[in-house]
Amino acid sequence: MSKVENSISFQGGKVHLKLNSYILREIGALARCVQSINDIKLKEVKLQKGQMIFVTRICENPGINHIDLSNILKVDKTTTTKAVQKLIEAGYIDKVRDEEDKRMWRLHPRQKALNVYPMLVEVENKNIESCFSDFSEEEKEMVYKLVKRMAENIEDDWKEIKSF
Repeated sequence: MSKVENSISFQGGKVHLKLNSYILREIGALARCVQSINDIKLKEVKLQKGQMIFVTRICENPGINHIDLSNILKVDKTTTTKAVQKLIEAGYIDKVRDEEDKRMWRLHPRQKALNVYPMLVEVENKNIESCFSDFSEEEKEMVYKLVKRMAENIEDDWKEIKSF
């Protein structure tokens, strides 16, 4: 009998499998809360769901290409392509052909993106402040180190699945 079969239970007509940890569910719920807050706060600058992360990373990395942007954000290339196209149409970024490799495109923030960037960082800082209220500096640093290590541990699996 497998480990999974040993951990199956039935309660109230529902199948329950024993998870080894609920940490990823908590991190996912936290990410969805932050995303919902961001979506509401960013309506005034007409950024749509999920576009904030693209604008901030392009402002922070002018000239970044699609592949590197996808890798930083841990999203697939199709998602990046669609988001970039919408941001170009909305006047937030420009796509410029690479001088040396004509097959590659570089992404640059337009003035519209640079104008909203301080507000985006402010929203992100407010979220960080809310998430870490009542945390000591040591606890904040520990959480950062642990989550970063978790991300590093899963990165090879992600790259394999996403063909990076």
